Formats: sequence, structure tokens, C-alpha cells
Amino acid sequence: MSIVHGFDPPERFVAGTVGEPGSRTFFLQARDGARVVSVAVEKEQVAALAERIDELLDEVMNEASTDAVVPAVEPVGMSDDAPLEQPIVEEFRGGTMTLSWDPDDERVVIEVFPVGEEPDENGEAAEMLVVRLEPAAARSFVARAAKVLGAGRPDCPFCGQPIDPEGHLCVRANGFKRRDP
Repeated sequence: MSIVHGFDPPERFVAGTVGEPGSRTFFLQARDGARVVSVAVEKEQVAALAERIDELLDEVMNEASTDAVVPAVEPVGMSDDAPLEQPIVEEFRGGTMTLSWDPDDERVVIEVFPVGEEPDENGEAAEMLVVRLEPAAARSFVARAAKVLGAGRPDCPFCGQPIDPEGHLCVRANGFKRRDP
């Protein structure tokens, strides 16, 4: 029997972090009423998910077969800059993620599976998070994810690697320490 943390649709679905830049833990968090599910993920997973949701919505916008109103950008008034819901209790660490468009309900469907667990032939696993988002909420997720990702350490203008508050050894500067510009 599998545990499915399903939200169709959630009141809130966001990416967020805990910790200081350079040692942040990233989470996907869904809420419906008092029920909150938090899944720890990697920064790269948040970036890939947001990018792919944006691309998927652009594809759906250009299809003549959909009746859904798909906004090109985050709708006015849907910005969510609030912190993650507290307390943060990690349900599991996210591994494989799937993304699809449900043409019947006209929603983005996100499935997150625990690290090391691949979905079976029916798309199920021992535990999973399933979030079904309306297009406007999906664009809002993308906009917030961009803010969260951009709030980390600044990148070195020479090598592109993150700069710690103490600086970093820049390979493009032959090992000299670079500081935050």
C-alpha cells in the first residue's frame, strides 16, 4: 500500500529554503488547510522543475486544443513571498520527479518520489507527493522559484562559481581569492 500525499489543487504550493546562503536546504511544500507536506529537494531540482513547468505552460498556451486560460507570466496578485509553513517536517527527500499536463482537468501534474524509489509501471511508489496545479498557480510557482534560487550566494563574475562571505579561490584568477564584488 502506497502513501500518496495528494493535493488537487493545493491552497499553496511553493519552493522555499531553510538556512543561510551556501548551506540552505531546499523544500517543495504543499498546503491544504491544516495539512502541510514538505519534501526536501536539491537546488538543481527546483531549478529544473520551474524551468520545465514554464516550458510546459508555454507549449499548452500555443495549443489550439485547450480551453484553459494559461497566463504568460505570473498573474497580478498571485505573488507568494511568505516563508515556508512552520514547523517544517520533512516527509522524505525527493528524487525522481515527473511533470505532465492533464488535458481533461487542464492542470499541471507534478509527482515527486523519494530518493532511490522509482515509480512502478503504474506510476506509483511506496510514497509520493502528487500536486495538481491550475495554470495561474503553476506560473506563480515558477516566479517564486526564480526568487528563491536568486537569493543565494552571488556568483563570481569570472568563473561563475558561488562566492562565500570569506571569498573563494577562483580558478580563473590562478588561485587568488576573490571577494563578493
